[in-house]
Amino acid sequence: MTRPSRPSWSRGRPAAAVAAALALGVVLVVGVWLQVGERMALDTRHRASSSAPDRVDVRASVQRVDATARELVLRLLVTPRGSLAEDDGSAPAVGLSLQTSPEVRGDLNFPAHTRISTVDLQVALGGGSVSDYPFDDYRTVLEFAAQAGGRPVPVNMTLSNSDALFALDVDASTDDGVAVFDLGIERSGTVLLFGVFMMVAMWALAIAVLIGARTLVVGRRGLVWPALGWMAATLFALAAFRNTAPGSPPIGSLLDYLAFLWAEAIVAASLTVTVLVGAAVENRATAEKS
Repeated sequence: MTRPSRPSWSRGRPAAAVAAALALGVVLVVGVWLQVGERMALDTRHRASSSAPDRVDVRASVQRVDATARELVLRLLVTPRGSLAEDDGSAPAVGLSLQTSPEVRGDLNFPAHTRISTVDLQVALGGGSVSDYPFDDYRTVLEFAAQAGGRPVPVNMTLSNSDALFALDVDASTDDGVAVFDLGIERSGTVLLFGVFMMVAMWALAIAVLIGARTLVVGRRGLVWPALGWMAATLFALAAFRNTAPGSPPIGSLLDYLAFLWAEAIVAASLTVTVLVGAAVENRATAEKS
């Protein structure tokens, strides 16, 4: 007795399952790789080093980048070393001052024998524009020179980034005891990836609504209320989705002109045409019945 042959679709199921498992594995590996890369970038310390025994250590961290205001917030912890310090560096033995570059708003002065605490400074950003979101980038220069008791002393400085929405490209150097950091600032890989995904998703939803509207209009389906409800919900969902963009870009950014505004226009036009044609079909059907 011969056994019935298995359907071809049944024979293909194991291969499809293996392919799906491999695809899922690749996606997970790429996701972990991207996350580890961004974590390593946040943990990176950029150094403008000085090994002089009598020096000023400056530990700086970018706390927040405000692209709309074109500035970043830099948190500093200043620690004198050697003969310049007392109480293990928590206070300067003599009056200490820290001069900064023009982009940094304000110099710092620390009286002798007074405990030093962390300080937040605003730093102006140049180049770029937030309207280029999510492809916007900026530049600024940080320079820090120190004087103790009226005489110059070398600066040993480290810089890190704590804002996960932005990535830093840093060129660090020391010039005659002055710490110099040339900063390039751009959206992090996650923000860039999500921004591109948002644009693709907006166009996909708009095209889906357009196809649905064409089917209803060409088929003379009348007023199909579930379909109309879906179209109207998509119109408002797109606006809510756009407002979830990381960094809250203002309206008028590249994201809007490449995807959001067009998607909203396509959905609104599709909904309007579908309602007008559907109403005409319904009225004609009612007139024929009467």
